[in-house]
Amino acid sequence: MDYIARLLLPPQESTFAHEVDALFHFVNITSLIYFAIKYRRRSDEDTTPLITHNNTLEVTWTVIPLILIMIVFAWGFSSYNTLRAVPDDAYEVYVRAYSFNWEFTYPNGVRSTNDLYVPANKPVKLIMQSSDVIHSFFVPDFRIKQDVVPNRYTQQWFQTKGPGSHIIFCTEYCGVGHSDMMGMVYALDEEEFNAWLEEEASKDIDSMPLAEVGQLVWRSEGCMGCHSVDGATGIGPTFQGLWMRERNFIDGTTGVADEGYIRESILQPGAKVNVGYQNIMPTYSGILSDRQIEGVIEYIKELSE
Repeated sequence: MDYIARLLLPPQESTFAHEVDALFHFVNITSLIYFAIKYRRRSDEDTTPLITHNNTLEVTWTVIPLILIMIVFAWGFSSYNTLRAVPDDAYEVYVRAYSFNWEFTYPNGVRSTNDLYVPANKPVKLIMQSSDVIHSFFVPDFRIKQDVVPNRYTQQWFQTKGPGSHIIFCTEYCGVGHSDMMGMVYALDEEEFNAWLEEEASKDIDSMPLAEVGQLVWRSEGCMGCHSVDGATGIGPTFQGLWMRERNFIDGTTGVADEGYIRESILQPGAKVNVGYQNIMPTYSGILSDRQIEGVIEYIKELSE
């Protein structure tokens, strides 16, 4: 069964992936065997018999599928309970989905964007919500998928079988950047994970040059998912060469990308939408501090030199 799983499905990298795969293969193999026997061609002259009524046949095709359905239900319900019963000692991470990024917040206040770091071989509980539309958190290697919706929390948990990296997809169409809304799960040994947390927590933006603060914000707050820094076309305007460039807005007005424009675009992104782009950027009001906003401005200046 493990060989078949590796052949047809992604690697089984969570502790309950084998349960999901076992039920999946049971349904597939049972169906294939039934159809191969039932609908096989018996001869060149094979024709479908005309049956008007047969009590034995009707009871058979009712009872046997019912038994199979009850087996699948009981098996699936048992696996569902495993998927929903979060262990008491699970490490909790808050997940915020927004177009088109994932933001993860750890118990010590550290945040990361699109890259989720977790301790290997330990249960991890994800507490998820969306800031805009419905998204769906899917890690194929773990066999977990959970809708992430606005104004409520949903949850999911997993436990990796060891260190490794695993891709995250959004599997609920959420807009033009849906196909780019990907991330990675990095399962680290406990010592390595704790070292990563300490390193991230020790970063003090008050002692960093403003341009470095801006680069950190671009990497950690999801800006990199929409705004390139090398001139490449993206969901939003590139940061390269943006400073003091004339902008054309969908309401017919124009403006210059100065400090005021950049700050307004961060706090009130819908106020001035550039021609050729959609009004999909979330507000960072209450999320970024004044120093972080000033850092973004200086980073854009630096990219335009």
